[in-house]
Amino acid sequence: MNKAPPVAKAISAEGAKYSLNYLSATGTGLLLSGLVAGLWLKLSPVELLKVYFNTLKRVRFTLLTIAAMLALGFTTRYSGSDSTMGLAFASTGWMFPFFSPLLGWLGVALTGSDTSSNVLFGNLQVVSANAIGMNPVLAAASNSSGGVMGKMIDAQSIVVAGVATGQHGKEGEILRYVFWHSLALAALVGLVVFLQAYVFTWMVPG
Repeated sequence: MNKAPPVAKAISAEGAKYSLNYLSATGTGLLLSGLVAGLWLKLSPVELLKVYFNTLKRVRFTLLTIAAMLALGFTTRYSGSDSTMGLAFASTGWMFPFFSPLLGWLGVALTGSDTSSNVLFGNLQVVSANAIGMNPVLAAASNSSGGVMGKMIDAQSIVVAGVATGQHGKEGEILRYVFWHSLALAALVGLVVFLQAYVFTWMVPG
């Protein structure tokens, strides 16, 4: 796929790069710490393998969901649909900095993950920011900041919270109680991003 104005300054190919950084990946540190802890607890290699594969079995659907979400993010990017949506959101003009965190909030509320929200909407935010002359670093950061406020209303978090606090079956009540708090906090983040975009511009790295 080629990028063209107004998304890019000139027609250029979208770089399709894949990198697998074993040492810097978060999972590598977790795996090594698990191995060290297992050996410290005097588990045999066979027992460690059993624990490892049992863990994989328990999180198999979670891993599949994460992989599917990442695949969707790359599909929207390389198909050009996120650029199209980014230009559409840019039509909000000077108000986009306020709505930018709300996109992240919506992404996390739907997917349950700030990472997934960034994959889905990160490039869209940058396209919209460039189209209106907003700092793209601020737009990308606001997606994460707004996403954090959506964490309290995503289904996964509510179910976990309900089970952990002995309120199983009251997930609907919890959602109704925290929804407006979540939306109000996302709006406050939008106000902060709006001020950073137009008033306190020195707060954002160039």
